[in-house]
Amino acid sequence: MKDLFCLLLVGLTASMCLSQEISKDSVLAKEVVLDEVFLTAIRATSTMPVTFSNLQKEALDKRNLGQDIPILLNYLPGVVSTSDAGAGIGYTGIRVRGSDATRVNVTINGIPYNDAESQGTFWVNMPDFASSTQSIQLQRGVGTSTNGAGAFGASLNVLTDAYSDEAYGQIATGWGSFNSMRHNVKFSTGSLGSGFEIAGRLSRITSDGYIDRASSELDSYFLQAAFKDDNTLVKVLLFGGHEITYQSWFGIDAATLETDRTFNPAGIYTDDNGQLQFYDNEVDNYKQDHFQLLFNQGLGSNWNTNIGLHYTRGRGYFEQFREDDSFKTYGLAPITVNGEEVITTDLVRRRWLDNDFYGATLTVNHKKEALDIVFGAAHNWYAGDHFGEVVWARYASDSFIRDRYYDDNSNKTDANIFGKIQYQASSHWNLFADVQWRGVSYQANGADTGIVDDTFSFFNPKAGVSYVLNAHQNVYLSYAKAHREPNRNDYENGMPRPEKLDDIELGWRYYKNKTLLNANLYYMAYKDQLVLTGALNDVGAPLRANVGDSYRFGLELDGRFEIGKKLIWQPNLSLSVNRNRDFFFERDGNLQALGNTHISYSPGIVAGNAIQYSPTEQWQFALLTKYVGEQYMGNIDSENSLLEAYLYSDLNIQFVWETKGWVDHVIVSALINNIFDATYESNGYFFTYDDDFSVPGVLTTIEGSGYYPQAGINALLGVTVKF
Repeated sequence: MKDLFCLLLVGLTASMCLSQEISKDSVLAKEVVLDEVFLTAIRATSTMPVTFSNLQKEALDKRNLGQDIPILLNYLPGVVSTSDAGAGIGYTGIRVRGSDATRVNVTINGIPYNDAESQGTFWVNMPDFASSTQSIQLQRGVGTSTNGAGAFGASLNVLTDAYSDEAYGQIATGWGSFNSMRHNVKFSTGSLGSGFEIAGRLSRITSDGYIDRASSELDSYFLQAAFKDDNTLVKVLLFGGHEITYQSWFGIDAATLETDRTFNPAGIYTDDNGQLQFYDNEVDNYKQDHFQLLFNQGLGSNWNTNIGLHYTRGRGYFEQFREDDSFKTYGLAPITVNGEEVITTDLVRRRWLDNDFYGATLTVNHKKEALDIVFGAAHNWYAGDHFGEVVWARYASDSFIRDRYYDDNSNKTDANIFGKIQYQASSHWNLFADVQWRGVSYQANGADTGIVDDTFSFFNPKAGVSYVLNAHQNVYLSYAKAHREPNRNDYENGMPRPEKLDDIELGWRYYKNKTLLNANLYYMAYKDQLVLTGALNDVGAPLRANVGDSYRFGLELDGRFEIGKKLIWQPNLSLSVNRNRDFFFERDGNLQALGNTHISYSPGIVAGNAIQYSPTEQWQFALLTKYVGEQYMGNIDSENSLLEAYLYSDLNIQFVWETKGWVDHVIVSALINNIFDATYESNGYFFTYDDDFSVPGVLTTIEGSGYYPQAGINALLGVTVKF
């Protein structure tokens, strides 16, 4: 009843921006369309039997005041986002249909972005990337064939800033709660007369975070050189970022949540006087640089080719103070101090990751009358070094400076080929087929993974049909099969099996005048799904384990209604049942059959609502509301793992001042997050372990949970000057 009551407060259904058209205010429509040829092979259109939402630059800019992309996508259907630091700056996460970021395939201009080993997406490594984003499409479910890891919850493809014929400059600055600041500068030379354009951006974001010491120092850049003529578009992109964030990925337990919501245990230790202290450099320090070469060539009126070359360089570490750690962990020999043997020490360690990711993509598109055919291929390579250093120790034993107490490496190759065909059989019927083969090879030799040498070969067919009911509505039905390999952390639990998914989607679209409606039913049947167990490893990464059979069954609704000339209503609603079939769990040393249990981190209700009011052309007000139903953080339906439902609202205000002279216009934006000061936690963890010490001879299963509190009412204010 509580869920239904909160749902009534939210309203009905829909996405932040559902328009299938290109925003008129982003840049000239013809230039945006030209840039979108890079995504022809992987983006869905309204004639395809695929469930998706589009988010255009205009909608992104209204709320973009320095928060990460997962936070900006929060009001799309089925999306749940969270922030480790509690305020949307720093490490953030996203789930779609209950699937976490490792199962959401992300591409940037068609180039894979998910980390090849962990399969996660770390937007903190590219801060303020939304400021260089033209549009985003979120495909829910398996979606169409794409590059990179298979999509088991959604595909998210990002198009960066479009080629601009006109020169422009932009300076943006902003401030907010928790000493948050965002400053950036952008420019474009416009067309230099010979088809060339150069554009770029520099950004800096800082914040103390809502959680204690959860600070962020984030720097990023984006540089683009482009050339176009009637049949050719070439882009050379260089972008990246450097993040230094104080660690806040450990959360807090239930008792601390009641007494000190902002407490952060990271870096805690006891000094020589017995006083609790916090190490001042318990940070994550990472740099990532991306290079992309994108080439599109039109060949006559019916053929189009795309070639992409890419390289990503990543390197960095996280630093930790370790109190009374064992010499054995670091391969050190015991020593004698004042006649006593010493086998432990206080120390500071750094755990490094140094990696390279590179590859190529190719697509060929033939479109003539009723037939649209796409062929694509990609090959990617990854090489990663993992090593650890002790940079200070109270007792250093026989160590030397820059000794590595572990040093391992990993390699991964990922190749795929696919073909898609759309055929308009009649004025009412559209047929769609999509076949992909994907091959993966992965080797690792870490102490946490053991020796890994796995090879996978996946065949992923998809098919569907769309039927045009009339000029304003159509229906679609599709089936897709997907496979996915385990990630690095999965090998910590032994030898994981690859996942299999059968996804059926049935949808209806209605679009007339000022009304847009979407509705779809989905059934996703999994075999050996790698579900989150709720537990974290020793570096705060979520752990997963195979379950036999499981499914997700849901209904998604979204709409956009223009009410008069000044009011727009955009609601969305996702209802779902997410279950593990015939789940077994070992409790107190005995294997127990729990029957059908809830899949972890999969709320049955997710709803969003946006009401936008524009009293004049200069002013715009939007009230954004999000409701997430209760969810279990484990798979055994334990009450200790229950994350309570929550409801909050944001208020977005924008004023546009048109000026004369060299300044084109000034935009003042304000975002008041959680305006009604709701107290809630958007994420957490759950673990169990066997304890046979509390009562000798009696084995007891102990349960524990932790939580990530989110900030109460807080605000961001930004000023952008465009010229």
